[in-house]
Amino acid sequence: MGGEKTLVMQSLKERIIESALDLFRHKGYHGVSVDEIVETAGTSKGGFYHKFKSKDALLYEIHDIFISHVIKETKKAYDQNETPIDQVCAMLYAFTNVFDVYQRHITVFYDESAYLPPEFKAIIKEKRTEYRKLIEQVIEDGKKSGHFRPEISTTITTMAIIGLVNWTYKWYRQNGSLTMEQITLHFNDLILRGILTDQGTLEAEEKKYVMLGIRD
Repeated sequence: MGGEKTLVMQSLKERIIESALDLFRHKGYHGVSVDEIVETAGTSKGGFYHKFKSKDALLYEIHDIFISHVIKETKKAYDQNETPIDQVCAMLYAFTNVFDVYQRHITVFYDESAYLPPEFKAIIKEKRTEYRKLIEQVIEDGKKSGHFRPEISTTITTMAIIGLVNWTYKWYRQNGSLTMEQITLHFNDLILRGILTDQGTLEAEEKKYVMLGIRD
């Protein structure tokens, strides 16, 4: 009853996306027809095609929801924090938090995105490039300010960060032993210890961005 009430309160577009997420996860993208999505969402084919030009457009929208969220929150993290260390840690939280908020969207997209036609993949690449450049900018800022080691490659460091966090969708469980905040602290520790200067390490320890072990 509660699930039915929730569907009624959602907009038609939201109902279609929610229905598709569940169906794609259980049957795979090619195992689900528009008819099944329409039936589950409680709408008509006309209603579906009024919101989405095709099933491919629906899969693209599933990706766009979470990547747009990440970009918005990452920009906010950059603008609202002062030092590169504050910025990179806030950006990492924005990145990891999306795996909690949009876990189904991300799982479906990564598992099924190979089926998208080239025109959608091109738009997705543009948005992912926009996100990558935000990370590169904060790494460059940190190198110039003396917080991050000047000899590290900005490109490799950025790709390492993205690669490390991206795999979270495969193993993260919302009912697991660690919260997303705790997982993010581990990521912060691993990443920061690889890129910080002595100056940066002092700030990171003071602000508890890294895990402090027992010292002699």
